[in-house]
Formats: sequence, C-alpha cells, structure tokens
Amino acid sequence: MVVTCDLREERGKMIAEVGGVKRIDSDWYEVKSQSSKRRYDVRLGESGWTCTCPDYFYRGVKCKHAFACEWSKKLRDKVRENLVIQPVEVNVCIFCQSARLKKYGIRHNKTGEIQRFLCADCGRTFSVNIGFERMKHSPHAITTAMQLYFSGESLRNSARSLKLLGAQVTHQTVYNWIQKYTGLMGKYLDKITPQVSDTWRADEMFLKIKGNPKYLYALLDDETRYWIAKEVAGDKFSHEAPEYVSQLFRQGKEVTGKKPLTLITDGLHAYHVAYKREFYSHEKPVTKHREHITWRGEKGNEKMESFNGNTVRSREKIMCSLKREDTPILTGMQIFHNHLRPHMALNQKTPGELAGIEIRGSNKWLTLIQNASKRDRAQTR
Repeated sequence: MVVTCDLREERGKMIAEVGGVKRIDSDWYEVKSQSSKRRYDVRLGESGWTCTCPDYFYRGVKCKHAFACEWSKKLRDKVRENLVIQPVEVNVCIFCQSARLKKYGIRHNKTGEIQRFLCADCGRTFSVNIGFERMKHSPHAITTAMQLYFSGESLRNSARSLKLLGAQVTHQTVYNWIQKYTGLMGKYLDKITPQVSDTWRADEMFLKIKGNPKYLYALLDDETRYWIAKEVAGDKFSHEAPEYVSQLFRQGKEVTGKKPLTLITDGLHAYHVAYKREFYSHEKPVTKHREHITWRGEKGNEKMESFNGNTVRSREKIMCSLKREDTPILTGMQIFHNHLRPHMALNQKTPGELAGIEIRGSNKWLTLIQNASKRDRAQTR
C-alpha cells in the first residue's frame, strides 16, 4: 500500500500529540515508533530531514517521524503563553483613588519633565514618577546610562555621554544606578517563570574578580537562549566544584519550575556529578546527559561558547575584571541578555520574548523599572 504525504503528516501529528517526540538538540530528535518499542533518530540538516526509519532509508521520502518533529515544535509554540509587561500608566488618584483623572500640564524642573494630573473628584493635583522618586536625575538619563553601559561602554564613557543630555554625573553615580535598579528588576523578574525548552546547556568560563582567578558557570536554554542561572566558583577541578554546579542546577529548577530532558555540557567531571545529584532519577522521563560530544564527531557546545564570548567576555574585557563575586554587573548582564538585547540568531527577538515574557514600550528599561517598583511598593504595604 502506498502511503501518501498527507497520511504521513497525519500520523506524525498523532505521534507528536501523544508525546512520542523527544528533543535532543535544536536539530536532533528521538521519535518513538508507532508499532514497536524502537526509537528513531531524526535530524534536520541543510538538505532537509533525515531519519533512521525504514520508510526514509528505502524510499527516501519525508517520513511520519519528520512530520512529528515539525508538529512537536508547533505544539510547543502553542502551549507557550506570553506574559506582556506594559508601561505603567497612572489611572487613579493617589489621594482618593478616583479614576476621574485629567492631564494637567507638565512639571518642568532640572531633572526633566513629568506629567501632572488633576482629580475631578477631590480637586487635587499630583505627579507620579514611579521608580525614580527622590532621584536627582531624570528617568531618561538613568535608563540611557544603563543602556550605554550594558551595550559595551565603560562607566566613565557612559558618564561622559550623559553630558550630551545635560546630566553631569560621575562614573560612581552610574554604578550606583546600576546597583539599585538591577537589584530591583532582578527581584521582579525572579517571580516570573520563563517558558523554556527541555534542552539546556551548561558551561564555565574563566574570569578574574578583583584580580583573583574565578569561574563563572552559566545555564542556558538551547531553544530560546534564555540565560537561566549563574554561579561564581573558585575552581572547576577541586572537590568543591560539583557543589557549585549543583547549586547552578538547583537554581535552574527553581527558575523554570522543571528539569530538562537533555543536558548538554563538556566533559568536566563536576557536571556529571551534579547531573546525578539534581537531574537523574529512575522515574520517567529520565534526563539524558550529553558530554564529550565533540569527540564523537557531532555538534559541539557552540551556542554556549558563543554566549560566553559575546555576552560575558566582551563585557569583562572592558571592565578588566569584576570587583566582587556578588557584583550587580552579572545580574545586569543577565537581564540585558534575556530581555533587552535583540539577537540576530533569534530574528531580532530577545530570549525573553521567545520564553513568553514580552516587554513593551519605547524604553524597555523604564517599563521594567516601573513595574518592578510598583510590585515592590505593593508588597511592602
């Protein structure tokens, strides 16, 4: 009997809907057979899909297992729900909580322009500067400084550039802004669960903190390139290294609310020990650990190496070295990478957008800071 392409696609859809597709990498899947306990390797290359099943091997056609992989991606995208973070708008009176507000001119001062409002019920006027109360400089100057710094400028160059906006600040002031607002945004974003894939990558890179050699361990989602977690350690070969990696993996589980089906690392022994502690279990689904992958002639950990070079190393070179292990700079790098910097490999989207976290507004720094400050204020009441 000749199986048509439409019938293969329908069968592939059935396989995907019952969870018969396991994603190993961005272009490598394991698909369960419908008629036996076998699993077939399905890969996407430059010439299209290839599969180890007899249908593809003998006929050279696109098989149901390839269709299943395509349907699996469609189902993942459909399940992923977007959380939209909107710019904060003033919609009630701060005195009587009335919604009958009218714009009542602009407040002009040396820190910038702020919209004033008139309440039609109580007759009082007010202005709101959420997140930037009692700050000497305008929100525009502060967010511009943070954008300049995390885009690659030094603290001093960022301070010099602000003079063009009429803001006379020192490099220490710029650092104080970074310290204040990265902490605020970090607490806010920690409460949001990213919708990441089932394949994660981990790697370590050498850096210096106050002149001392350290290692930064990072956990990255393969599909969205979302920076899930980070951990700074003193060594990668000592008996303490597995504990640092275990902390990294525990953070990953806390941030995402799940564990991966595939973990990709290099051959460092600490990764395997931590994988056994945090991810491995006898209950299905079992997390698979791929290590020493470049020794088998397969794809290496290029995505992770690219992340280390473009996101962390380029920033660390300008700074010469970090000043302390709990520096806010690393948290700022993570926020900038995940939510504010579009990536060419992601079609000019941010990892956060692909992970279901969309930040709107012409100034996304401002949107994040205002929403974080609003939630922090509500929790402290």
